[in-house]
Amino acid sequence: MYLAATVVWGLVAGVGLLAYFAYDLPDVEQALAATRRPTITLVAADGAHLITVGDIHGLPVRLNDLPPALPQAILATEDRRYYSHFGLDVIGLARALVANIRAGRVVQGGSTITQQVAKNVFLTPDRTFRRKVQELLLALWLERKFSKDQILTVYLNRVYLGSGTYGVEAASQRYFQKSARRLDTWQSAMMAGLLKAPTRYNPIHHPNRSQRRTRQVLANMVAAGYLTRADARAVENRHAKIRPLRTSRRARYFSDWVLAQVPSYASVNDRDITVVTTIDRRLQADAETAIGKALQKGKAVSATQAALIAMTPDGAVRAIVGGADYGISQYNRATQAKRQPGSAFKPFVYLAGLEAGMSPGTVIDDKPLTIDGWTPRNFSRGFAGPVTIRQALARSINTVAVRVARKVGYPAVVDVAHRLGITSDLKPVPSLALGASDLSLIELTAAYGTFANGGYGVWPYGIEEIRDNTGTVLYRRQGSGPGRVIDAWAAGTMNNMLAGVIENGTGKNARLPRPVAGKTGTSQNFGDAWFIGYSADLVAGVWMGNDSMEPMKKVTGGGLPAIAWRRFMAAAHRKTPPRDLPGPGDRRSGPMATDRSGQPSAGGLWQSILDVFGGSGK
Repeated sequence: MYLAATVVWGLVAGVGLLAYFAYDLPDVEQALAATRRPTITLVAADGAHLITVGDIHGLPVRLNDLPPALPQAILATEDRRYYSHFGLDVIGLARALVANIRAGRVVQGGSTITQQVAKNVFLTPDRTFRRKVQELLLALWLERKFSKDQILTVYLNRVYLGSGTYGVEAASQRYFQKSARRLDTWQSAMMAGLLKAPTRYNPIHHPNRSQRRTRQVLANMVAAGYLTRADARAVENRHAKIRPLRTSRRARYFSDWVLAQVPSYASVNDRDITVVTTIDRRLQADAETAIGKALQKGKAVSATQAALIAMTPDGAVRAIVGGADYGISQYNRATQAKRQPGSAFKPFVYLAGLEAGMSPGTVIDDKPLTIDGWTPRNFSRGFAGPVTIRQALARSINTVAVRVARKVGYPAVVDVAHRLGITSDLKPVPSLALGASDLSLIELTAAYGTFANGGYGVWPYGIEEIRDNTGTVLYRRQGSGPGRVIDAWAAGTMNNMLAGVIENGTGKNARLPRPVAGKTGTSQNFGDAWFIGYSADLVAGVWMGNDSMEPMKKVTGGGLPAIAWRRFMAAAHRKTPPRDLPGPGDRRSGPMATDRSGQPSAGGLWQSILDVFGGSGK
């Protein structure tokens, strides 16, 4: 009587305990569907791999499609009695228990492949008694629900194998750049060796450790009867080196900038996608070299940070260097930082002057000036007297820029800057003319692109196309920006004036044996130094300074930044023939184009004659 009651209550307790552990088990059918972070792969303009982020899963492979050595290596190392146990290897557990007691610590595990599938696919990695019981329950259910081959197939397609890869196909592509279907015996053993500790035995970062582990797996295959000792020795003697798909260490600032934009262009959901970017790897290397050399010289003048961005005149970004060292600081000073551009802002002032009826030959008196108690000073601390605005721009005379801005109206200067793509907030105050408003390097460089392309607005971009893993195009860039934002005569005249900055002004250190134009910029107390310039093929901007806002030792935009710009542009154009910058062109909606002395140019006179007779010129 009492024995029967005890048995009944024992069964009730057992059922209750089982229900306690099983009540919150996951939906198995739903969990079998892959859930992960989709991968985003960036490739350069030439198709070369840049970086892959997310959980890297390969396409599913079937067990029968794999070389026999791969599952054999895994079974020999992870679960030799896989095809004979019921999901729980009692012998293996007993062996592991003895080994752990003798060592005084955990040196062996007794989990079967079925248990690992239950843990990796359905459960969290928490090391609790409850989770372990749930793992056993799920393993028993899997053995009842699926065949051994099906469970092993799930394992092969889901197991983590290091370097962000899940499944043997993704890992094979990552380490050997070929399908898992084509792995040889050594490569199969290396993959099996990763299972114990994917990071520790990663063949890319720890090749010697990985080789030792691979030899151990081959020994396991011999012990399990899959290989003879002679076969194992032959495999060791002819094993091939790994050919890892390497992620570029360059362009990390660029990659971060692009990755942040991807969700705005395409809905990723659970699809793996490839993003074709605009970056030119050669130009990126040239940019990093130029900034590296500038920072070496910058040590002596307290310049610890620098940035460079280069783009085509229509806005395709070819290179970004966002700081001195990405490993130390991921803050992108080319796209995120906003600093005072100083005189690099002045082209917008003079463009507003041209649109208001001035010409490069318009004379302004460089003399002391005070506005509402504010007195701008020239860098030279002196005054030049009457000068043309061409001369004032080339010599970066502050008082003339302020007088021009005051004459045309500060709102007009703000309007010009915004039309050319400046998105930062600009206050219509006198100090605006001297670049007192904070701007980013990317927006300032893109604005200069309007001059380089003859008057069309520039929206900087880094993405050409996005497609999913089936090849379906999710996004493809079309169009080229906001269209014309300034007249061709104004763009051409500004090109003429800004070329003078390099020829005989503050930008002499940026001279190149081809038509180029640009402008220097230095903020108050030498906190920031800029050079923004362009050819007919490429626009580039360089900034130097300190994150702490500490002043540099008299570093101006015409110094280290201009030199770095010249070094980069010389390298970038080494295989590009010289081309003229866009000229004044059509003057129908503005003043006559002028030559570099401020006098009407031959092209401007010819255009005027044609206009009188209703003709047109090319």
